[in-house]
Amino acid sequence: MPLELNAPTPLAGIDWEILLRLGVAAVPGLLLGLDRELRGHAAGLRTHGLVCLSAAAAAISIIALYNQIGGPRTDVLRLYEAVAAFIGIVGAGLIVFSRGKLHNITTAAHLWLTSVIGIACGTGQWPLVATAAVIGVVMLSLLHVVETRFFSGQRNLAAKSGDDEGDRT
Repeated sequence: MPLELNAPTPLAGIDWEILLRLGVAAVPGLLLGLDRELRGHAAGLRTHGLVCLSAAAAAISIIALYNQIGGPRTDVLRLYEAVAAFIGIVGAGLIVFSRGKLHNITTAAHLWLTSVIGIACGTGQWPLVATAAVIGVVMLSLLHVVETRFFSGQRNLAAKSGDDEGDRT
């Protein structure tokens, strides 16, 4: 018995709505990655840009499949499950605990935010995209200044155990 496939989507010129959604996804992804890049962290501009773009493309694809194969036979919430599982694997690979220091946990959480913004771009939820991107950039930039100025000694896990080395997340 041959595999039953959905009907292909014809490519008739440029689909401006898809271009808009994917293009917009790249912007907050890159902006969110800029903070990580400037601080020399493992996942920077390219990683965040690709995560956001990939999540948007996955969202667009799942919506198209939902509409093509007749809605009730699909579960669009599985998109979030798949993205969460993938980002969880990437995040787990980034997080390192070494010599009393925890590294990259903020970057892992940041990638999760980036993937959710990508899904919102793919589904055309523009108010959510704008709000989450602005709040994310402000949190990373402003809170870094606050943490550095007021809490730098308290973030040192090694200092609590008597070690002299500092923490860098």
